[in-house]
Amino acid sequence: MRRDLIRTLFSRMLASYMAVMLVILVVTGVTVSAILQGQAERNKRAELDREAADIASLVAAPVPEGALTLEERCFIISNYEGRLVHLIRPAGGSALFYAQPKWEGLGNRVYTDPELQQIYQAARAGNVHDLNLYQSEGFPILSASRIVTAQDGTECLVLVLDDASDIREINRIVSIQVMLAFLVGALIAVILVYATTNRVTRPFMETNEIVQRYSRGDYSARIPISNIKEATKLAVSFNNMADQLEDLEASRRSFVANVSHELRSPLTSMKGFLEAMQDGTIGPEDHEKYLNIVLSETRRMASMVNDLLDLARIESGKTALRLEVFDINELIRRTLITFEARIYEKKMEMEVKFAQDQYFVEADNAQISQVLRNLIDNALKYSPDERRLRIATYAMNREVYVAIQDFGYGIPEEDVPHVFDRFYKVEKAHTPSKQSGTGLGLSIVKRIIDQHGQTITLKSAKGKGSMFTFTLKRVPNPKRQIEGGKKNGSV
Repeated sequence: MRRDLIRTLFSRMLASYMAVMLVILVVTGVTVSAILQGQAERNKRAELDREAADIASLVAAPVPEGALTLEERCFIISNYEGRLVHLIRPAGGSALFYAQPKWEGLGNRVYTDPELQQIYQAARAGNVHDLNLYQSEGFPILSASRIVTAQDGTECLVLVLDDASDIREINRIVSIQVMLAFLVGALIAVILVYATTNRVTRPFMETNEIVQRYSRGDYSARIPISNIKEATKLAVSFNNMADQLEDLEASRRSFVANVSHELRSPLTSMKGFLEAMQDGTIGPEDHEKYLNIVLSETRRMASMVNDLLDLARIESGKTALRLEVFDINELIRRTLITFEARIYEKKMEMEVKFAQDQYFVEADNAQISQVLRNLIDNALKYSPDERRLRIATYAMNREVYVAIQDFGYGIPEEDVPHVFDRFYKVEKAHTPSKQSGTGLGLSIVKRIIDQHGQTITLKSAKGKGSMFTFTLKRVPNPKRQIEGGKKNGSV
């Protein structure tokens, strides 16, 4: 295992270093080759251009006494420079000067008038070396040309051609040098990477083995602390992670099982009702009844999905708090109005007790409104008819306490620590409510209160009801602050 780990890390680090080095060397080699080849080509083109200009001057003007004639100049270029000089007149006729055998294919060629015209037009366009006529020689050709007016008044094309193979030779030599540098660099990199990898990976070998045990579900092992600072931090982090993995895995499995159950059960029921209506098992006279059941299940699933989305947004931190100052007592009054019909239907006795008429808090109004709705809905849902619902607010120090108490079925003591868990329901604890919740409302309440940096507690006893109490940050009455500021300013 340890040897495999070393080889794996070594190969990855080596591959990384080699890849970086290879890219650097290749880019450097290509750049240097391109620069050298380009410079050599520019120098040769400049030299050919000067020679073409010299020959053109001899064609265009009388040769001074004692100076080189046109033929002598062409002879020197062809013999000593190894180049081919081609003089072409569009009106007809051409002359070639060359000395080296490599130019015999072009020198011995009988040029037709169309070919001469093609060369002439290519010279005007500046791409003589691209002609198939010259490419057929089997070696790269560079050219320079001049079109001048001869002494007799006719135009003449001066064309100087040279073999560019030496430029390729320069490129080949540079490539060999780059390859040698690469091999030397690769050898040094292998030695350095091996030594570094062997030293760095040793503290992590046991970490890898223990992590492999974690992956198989064995969370009992712990990583020993080493004397390397980075490895120590990693070991501490993994050990802390191992302490939580069992709980997280249990929560994950419970979450998946609950979601699957909550969706599968109503879907199965709805599918059965719809198929029964379709095949006639349920007669048309009962369609409305069962469609109402299907619609009720659909609404419940939609509510659960919305709750899941709300919970996911809150837990992921994507729901930012929009803090504002508002009167929590007034928010409670408005929220109770929305439950007025249900309170009247269940014949509940409402008791609202505020220690002060107004309590101003700093919180997210919309989210605290959702907290109130969820808690009041739970109190009504799990209370028999003709019971009492009590809501109270009071302040201690810098916090406002909001208490919502019902006198319904209550929650058994063993279930109290779990009521804020996702999908946790207390139906099994003999709470015979006809309305089954999704088990997400109290989880959302807990996440919202936690996000505000406040606390929520539950006191409950089976058969005696439940009381949820949460806190909010208390702030002074903003109107009094403004009035006090005005009075101070008028003194």
